[in-house]
Amino acid sequence: MTRLSRFRILLALPAVGLIFVFMILPITNMVDMSFRTTGTTGPFGDAYTLGHYNRILGDGYYWGVLLRSLVTAAMVTLLCLIVSYPIAWHLSKARGTKAVVLYACIASPLMTGVLVRNFGWMIIVALNGPLNEVLLAFGIIERPLRLLFTQGLVILALVHVFIPFMVLPINNALRNISPTLTEAAASMGATRLDILRDVILPLSFPGIYPGVILVYVLAVAAYVTPALLGGQMVSYMPTLIISELTGTFQWPLGSAMAIVLSLSSLGVVILFTAMTWKMMERSRA
Repeated sequence: MTRLSRFRILLALPAVGLIFVFMILPITNMVDMSFRTTGTTGPFGDAYTLGHYNRILGDGYYWGVLLRSLVTAAMVTLLCLIVSYPIAWHLSKARGTKAVVLYACIASPLMTGVLVRNFGWMIIVALNGPLNEVLLAFGIIERPLRLLFTQGLVILALVHVFIPFMVLPINNALRNISPTLTEAAASMGATRLDILRDVILPLSFPGIYPGVILVYVLAVAAYVTPALLGGQMVSYMPTLIISELTGTFQWPLGSAMAIVLSLSSLGVVILFTAMTWKMMERSRA
């Protein structure tokens, strides 16, 4: 082993140590706890059981909550992609002060605390809030709409905060597309729609892919926003997990639910990767 190789290993050791301590060990402990029996004097017992997984997988209620969590995350991801792509396109063309202002606007949802941001949504959509007052004033509705504690509001709030995670990778991919490619396509008679479909979209997929994965994983694991804006009316897997861990102190059951959610999310990511593999290979060609 050369001196350079040893130096590289030494540089990597702190990162490997952090990953081991703060990622591998907690996950291993959670997997072990998910098979433990329910404790009588502690959070878990000494024996092992499959009962928690049988309870989750055999109960239609848990299946419904899991499906709602996965579908909601997929809807948030799709809406983020639809909204973010035009924003990323304009951002990739911006220069100077305009680019700085656009970056600041895009990052603005991340500059506000999650509690402040969600309480802001609660005030806006309240029965006597600004949104209902405006709709009533213009005669669009006859009585206030109940928007709080609905799945639609949860999706809207998550889209609001996750847009930067979709815009930035797509913007980076769009900036790497050479203008000569679009000019060449136009010179050969391709319309703007043809250029978008056959040139820009495939070449920007290396930015779409990480954006989709990142937003989906963040959305499926979101807790604070669904808990505050969904309340008891709309249940999601993360809220149930936290309820079991901190409310009833059923740590083994909560750990099993977390493992089921993680594996389900991983399955969706793998499925998306398999479905878009050819497109990714095409963008690299």
